[in-house]
Amino acid sequence: MIDFLRELAHERLLVIIRGTDPGAAIAVGRTLIGSGIRFLEVSLVTTDAQRVISELARAASDDAVVGAGTVLTHDDVDNAAAAGARFMVTPAVTESVAASVARGIPVLAGAFTPTEVVTAADLGAVAVKLFPACVGGPAYLRGLRDPLPDVPFVPVGGVDIARAGDYLAAGAVAVGVGSPLVGDAAHGGDLAALEKRALAFLAVTRSRHGSP
Repeated sequence: MIDFLRELAHERLLVIIRGTDPGAAIAVGRTLIGSGIRFLEVSLVTTDAQRVISELARAASDDAVVGAGTVLTHDDVDNAAAAGARFMVTPAVTESVAASVARGIPVLAGAFTPTEVVTAADLGAVAVKLFPACVGGPAYLRGLRDPLPDVPFVPVGGVDIARAGDYLAAGAVAVGVGSPLVGDAAHGGDLAALEKRALAFLAVTRSRHGSP
């Protein structure tokens, strides 16, 4: 069992895979793992998401950690865990947060307001997914961290390569990135271009190793 939060805070990058083509989603995950991405989230809105999670969990071996995203219910937690997901990510404070904690599965709980952040932390989330981060930007993250300095935040939603470093400088433990990195690859797009984008994001996040 890895120390999930410590490892995520070291890597500083979580990549979100979402699409309607399971084969393309699996190819994206394999390419990202090969590029050095260590944390992958497969959204449950992805077509045949359980198969995608299962295939990528096998492909990851010890090189990466595969989790499930858009986890809403107890059943979502059960099904994702059965497929091999090693962490859960929610878009809001839903029943899946407590269900994940009860099973001993690390969960990043989605929250936006201070009340939601405190609720997520009190339920046992290992970190708060600040979502949608683009609404308030890095300045909003700084504002939240002033009264809540011990809450680990992972901004998600509209985090592109130009803003990733800003969020990390504002105190995020990591950033969650979907379409700005994955692009059209989850729909059968260019995997070589995907690899270049992954390496570019890694250059930004790795330059922030050891930052707050």
